Amino acid sequence: MAQAEQWTAAVRRVPGAVLGWIRSAPGTYLWLLLLAVTSFVVARMDPANLDWFLAARSTNLDNLRSDPVHVLVASALWTEQSSFLLYFVLFNLFHANAERWLGTLRWFTVAATAHVLATLVSEGVVARGILSGRLQESLAGTVDVGVSYALAGVVAVLTYRFAGRWRLLYGGGVLVFYLVPLVTSHTFTDLGHFCAVLIGLCFFRFARGRPTWDPGLLLRRRRGRRAGA
Repeated sequence: MAQAEQWTAAVRRVPGAVLGWIRSAPGTYLWLLLLAVTSFVVARMDPANLDWFLAARSTNLDNLRSDPVHVLVASALWTEQSSFLLYFVLFNLFHANAERWLGTLRWFTVAATAHVLATLVSEGVVARGILSGRLQESLAGTVDVGVSYALAGVVAVLTYRFAGRWRLLYGGGVLVFYLVPLVTSHTFTDLGHFCAVLIGLCFFRFARGRPTWDPGLLLRRRRGRRAGA
């Protein structure tokens, strides 16, 4: 009977725990909510109209020339695919942890700066390529929406969340992860992702005074407990 009461009490605490978890990273979960809505729309849209719809919200050269503010905001709320589960996992792993660690304002600054500057750099390279004749003019109107530049910047700034050698290990892994596609594929989106990583790493001042995490210390404590047992 006592065990049943404990289970009941634990179940009753779940809604409050979930709400507290969401409140600890409000920006992340508001963004996720918007992506859930837009992913639902994308999944049910006629494929014949989807490219036209997303092209109007893309950060391509044509839109950046005519309405840059609108497309920079809109492109961060839409994706070409409707796989919301993937975004849910990535946002909880990276955005939510970064927001709890840095605070909402600093987290948003990193994400927004990476999204905007990486877009401008990558599209600037496209513009130069078109002018020089190395790239096709059709790239000026290509579909380019999504949250990946902002995510890359936030993934990078989390380098400073780690302590000691773990910082070098994580940061080096992030650089390699985003550099390999750039070297092998040479696409403007790969360039944008790598630029976003470099931008995220530039926000090292935001990490000053923030707590760091040493996974090695956690492992040593667990080993000590096992040895003591």
